[in-house]
Amino acid sequence: MTESISITGLSHGPAAVGRSKSGKVVFVPYAAPGDTVEVAITKETKSFCEATLVSVQSESAQRIQPACPFFGQCGGCSWMHIAYEAQLEAKRADVVNQLSRIGGVKREEAEALVAPCRASKKTLSYRNKLELASGFNDAGAFQVGFHQSASSEIVTPQSCPLAASGIEKAPRALRGALSYLQGKSDLGIYRIGVRRSLRTKQTEIALWTPPQAFPRKMAVDTLSSALRNTSIVRVLADPGKARKVKKVEALSGNGYWEEELSGFRYMVSAPSFFQVNTPQAEAMIAEVVDSLELTRHSVVADLYCGVGSFTLPLAQRCDTVFAVESAASAVRNLRRNAQINNADIDVIGGDSARELAELGALDALIVDPPRAGLAESAPQTIAQAGPERLAYVSCNPATWARDIARLARVGYTLKKAIPFDLFPQTYHVETLSILEKTR
Repeated sequence: MTESISITGLSHGPAAVGRSKSGKVVFVPYAAPGDTVEVAITKETKSFCEATLVSVQSESAQRIQPACPFFGQCGGCSWMHIAYEAQLEAKRADVVNQLSRIGGVKREEAEALVAPCRASKKTLSYRNKLELASGFNDAGAFQVGFHQSASSEIVTPQSCPLAASGIEKAPRALRGALSYLQGKSDLGIYRIGVRRSLRTKQTEIALWTPPQAFPRKMAVDTLSSALRNTSIVRVLADPGKARKVKKVEALSGNGYWEEELSGFRYMVSAPSFFQVNTPQAEAMIAEVVDSLELTRHSVVADLYCGVGSFTLPLAQRCDTVFAVESAASAVRNLRRNAQINNADIDVIGGDSARELAELGALDALIVDPPRAGLAESAPQTIAQAGPERLAYVSCNPATWARDIARLARVGYTLKKAIPFDLFPQTYHVETLSILEKTR
């Protein structure tokens, strides 16, 4: 059975929202605010429904033509049918809603604290990295592409409009090369990472496989003829969510990728995290460093620091900088990055929440945790370190809002929050927040 509903907004996620005839909230993927749509209810609970879009009966002024013919099949871009200004408004609204609903901040105060979402200079061709899935289909053909939304099926586009110039056609190029390389055998390739920098002109191809026999020279020859590159590596890790890296083999080139960010040169290994939108990351870094009001004598720590995106600019401002990271590849990269940029940094490999307790008193602190947010014990440990200002960078508004409430209970008050759009055409948003010690 279907029914007609009006779409009133976008959710904390890929779907748009409206209300059914019964009054329940309905989540509808690929609808746009202002649309009138016919939907089929696929799931109903006591408080909400999930539905599929059957047809658009009346189009919203915010609905646009997607730039990719695979939109709706590929799970990468859930908002490509929505005008960019509306995307920015929805991302800010999401941060406000989470701060009010989960963070316990009054709605009026949340509206005042959250700034407009900072737009990306590019809404297409902005990604310096593609993450490609791969595997054999039921017919035995090797596939390279992107997972469908909420599915293990692989969609196989010829190109990706979000990818930086030089790797936008990588899905097609690597599909043909790797199909030829494998022949009738299975080399175990389950993930392919492609990074491209328009500043250093470097391109790296990373093949993720389990530890097993592998035709290294043939792989280099085949891939180099398909996609111009400066480095090819093989990451040995078993498939699955954990994907614990056992070894990284340099098959050709330097065995790493380099990018320039905020005036610094970064060496990044295939398993290490690096922001995919370089210019927008620079804008966020500058805002963080300026907002902390640092002096040369400030003692500052950067937790969950990765390869040092915030750490190196901090070391330019302060004499004493601690950097804490648990991922071994990122720790190695950070030490090398500090060396090549002549930065004096105390690099600590370990769990951020535990190591913070050993650092002593701090003047300022940056935390940039994974999507799960801060460990439950972290707010109290932060309070014991006593930084006057805290910068919290988050990729998940829900866990961020939860942690803002936790930090308030130990004496840290939110002074401002700025959403940054690092991921146009998707619902993802990065939030920079500045908190000050008030007791």
